Amino acid sequence: MTEFVSGRHFLQTPGPTNLPDRVMRAMDRNAINHRGPEFGVLGREVVAKLRWVFQTTATIGIFPASGTGAWEAALLNTLVPGDRILISRTGQFAHLWEQMALRLGLEVVPLETDWRRGADPLAIGAALAEDQEHRIKAVCVVHSETSTSCMTDVPAVRHAMARAKHPALLMVDAISSLGCADYRHDEWEVDVTVAGSQKGLMVPPGLGFTAISEKALAAARAGGSRRSYWDWAPLVTANKTGYFPYTPAINLLFGLNEAVAMMQEEGLPALFARHRRYAEATRLAARTWGLDLQCADPAACAPGVTAIRTPEGHSADRLRAVILERFNMSLGNGLGRIEDRVFRIGHMGDLGVLSLIGALAGVEMGLQAAGVPHHPGGAQAAMNFLAAPG
Repeated sequence: MTEFVSGRHFLQTPGPTNLPDRVMRAMDRNAINHRGPEFGVLGREVVAKLRWVFQTTATIGIFPASGTGAWEAALLNTLVPGDRILISRTGQFAHLWEQMALRLGLEVVPLETDWRRGADPLAIGAALAEDQEHRIKAVCVVHSETSTSCMTDVPAVRHAMARAKHPALLMVDAISSLGCADYRHDEWEVDVTVAGSQKGLMVPPGLGFTAISEKALAAARAGGSRRSYWDWAPLVTANKTGYFPYTPAINLLFGLNEAVAMMQEEGLPALFARHRRYAEATRLAARTWGLDLQCADPAACAPGVTAIRTPEGHSADRLRAVILERFNMSLGNGLGRIEDRVFRIGHMGDLGVLSLIGALAGVEMGLQAAGVPHHPGGAQAAMNFLAAPG
């Protein structure tokens, strides 16, 4: 028998995130006929709301999948085996996207980083300038690298591509930034943006999203790899009718419709400001504890997640285990080359001031309980910051 634990569990991972009561109530209903008129209305409404979040008029794809499925759709629709892509190795999720590309028969030109900053637009521009034959068909970057909590300046990447006069497609993983940070698919001239439901959009895992430019659609019509389920062609019609070419995740769409309605009520400027404020409070707590942030560039810190390094010789995974056992809170683990070196605090989606302070207090108690060297007062510093006007 599982031991009883009183109080609610604090889910402070950077995805899945806490579900708002309104979203859970919206999903708590019977399914409807996905070929009937009621669903057509729902489908069109969800597409329109997602365009608002992506800040785009582009074609929107909604797959019953994770963001990984949207990655695969992006590569299959626009590229063929042997095509070359440029990708910056900014963290574990950039690494996984690269590994997928290799398995699909693509050639990868990697740009190394130390996993402590975003992609370097100058390095991208230099690599493209050297590609005089335009063999590179796509530039792939992760906007918010969830594993490191580092952001990439997407407009700067696009400007670097323009300066190099390179025709490659720009593909962006916005899985942990959409709904947390300002993201402008059209204004930044992104060709393919991929995202998922379980982070800033406050919905359970299971929906993968794609915003697709006309240039990317043209590339898909002209070729791409063999595909069926992931084919973008039916999405153009689906955006107009609201119906899907496969059985959709109906109840997740009920939840998504309500989640984006909540975001619209808050408004994008207020939504982004709230995430920035909570991120700054979390980083202030970490600095007060005397712990290093994984993101070494203050200008590149993500608004939805903070990755914190444990002191040399101290296990981040043991700290997380102590916090889970003693204080009933889940934190994100280190991934890839920083496994057991960092713990990650998610502060995205449906989160209030008191929830964040509770999470930071739990981390501070965990540091003490696990014997991790630190200075006390991080949670108090965050409280002082959040209690101040504005």
